[in-house]
Amino acid sequence: MTNRIAMVTGASRGIGKVCALQLAKAGAKVALAARQVDKLEEVAAEIRAAGGDAFVAPMDLSSHDSIKEAFAVVARDFGVVNILVNNAAVTRDGLALRMKPADWDMVIQTNLSGTFFCIQQVLSPMIRERWGRIVNVSSVVGESGNAGQANYVASKAGVIGLTKALAQEMGSRSVTVNAVAPGFIDTDMTAVLKEEIRTAVLGNIPLKRFGKPEDVAAAVRFLCSEEAGYITGHVLDVNGGMYMR
Repeated sequence: MTNRIAMVTGASRGIGKVCALQLAKAGAKVALAARQVDKLEEVAAEIRAAGGDAFVAPMDLSSHDSIKEAFAVVARDFGVVNILVNNAAVTRDGLALRMKPADWDMVIQTNLSGTFFCIQQVLSPMIRERWGRIVNVSSVVGESGNAGQANYVASKAGVIGLTKALAQEMGSRSVTVNAVAPGFIDTDMTAVLKEEIRTAVLGNIPLKRFGKPEDVAAAVRFLCSEEAGYITGHVLDVNGGMYMR
């Protein structure tokens, strides 16, 4: 990945942060995107301290204008993106019967539409270069479903469909488009769950442990590499066996 320019959304914490660190370790120059600029600066400092190159790009995935501006600034001041990791996501959980339209719209807009609009920003340069890696972070619930998360499940299932459609569109240009579907990963998002829920989930994981962000980042790093050049349209499950297709 030496001299490749990678963009990671949601890079301020959790899975996105570790993906950014792993891509930098593999030799990529990494643009870090999220809303929390102070957190991005901390990640950038960590990458630079290890000898890597990082660039902070404020981005709000719910805003098309913010997405366009972030990619324009990165292209102008850091380099044209040829590796894109769409990781950022939000949740607004609730039973479908009582789900507010605003909660539905926010999750779909951020997780699915935001992913698509980020991809749009990199397609032209990837086509011109005839090389590109796009990795979309979906979720095990996008494959299995989950009660109380109709909006989140729909967004993550949509990301899988989007991945497969774009893999077919971009394959002839040597641009690969894949997805990673994490299971239960220990992050800030899952740390707030009640202990009885965590215990119940653990009982459904054959490996009998929760995943780490590093587990997901390793899969992302592989799909972004030269070695994964003949893999496209694939969904790589990183879930400890809790869901098997």
